[in-house]
Amino acid sequence: MTPPLVMVHGSEPVTACVIWLHGLGADGEDFAPVVQALALSAVRFVLPHAPSRPVSINGGYVMPAWYDIHSRDLSQAEDAEGLNQSRTRVAGLIAEQVAAGIAPQRIVLAGFSQGGATVLYSALTLDMVLAGVMVLSAYMPLQASLDLAAAHHVPVFMAHGAFDEVIPIGLAEMARDRLEQAGWPVSWHSYPMAHSVCEAEIAAIRGWLVRLLQLA
Repeated sequence: MTPPLVMVHGSEPVTACVIWLHGLGADGEDFAPVVQALALSAVRFVLPHAPSRPVSINGGYVMPAWYDIHSRDLSQAEDAEGLNQSRTRVAGLIAEQVAAGIAPQRIVLAGFSQGGATVLYSALTLDMVLAGVMVLSAYMPLQASLDLAAAHHVPVFMAHGAFDEVIPIGLAEMARDRLEQAGWPVSWHSYPMAHSVCEAEIAAIRGWLVRLLQLA
């Protein structure tokens, strides 16, 4: 397994960590430019690479994926096994950071698209209190199996493009509403874009992380 890309800005001692999962077909390098633009000192960014696997919706083509996707209707025939395997991977990445001296309460899970769905599922099902979760252009997978009230309520940053045709914004709004109804604090942002990330979103991410992690 290829080691994650690890990025640290500046020379200040690291006091927090963001574990950031990429989207379908990409790799850990995908969000390196965004991390550079954030320019946050004292934060270690860990950008893992998804394993390669056949993806049903793409005709079984093998590509980096956190889990399989069977249909454009993301609620149909969901890959629970793949999601749970990726959750185990996320838990392992968290454990590595804890072993390196970063408390779970100083660790943020972040992800885009399929990576965002994976980190949200992980935060909802792992029995640990994290600093927060950042869900970009994503949705809530395996909804029927989740007990949002029982999970540890941590701050959630959600951002989505109003013109997203890959994961319609309505799916993210449904996830937001379920989280808020269960008492999760959600910071919601929508932008006039497709399935992407924009400069205004990056600025909002930076501000949220600075406040959440109490960075100077």
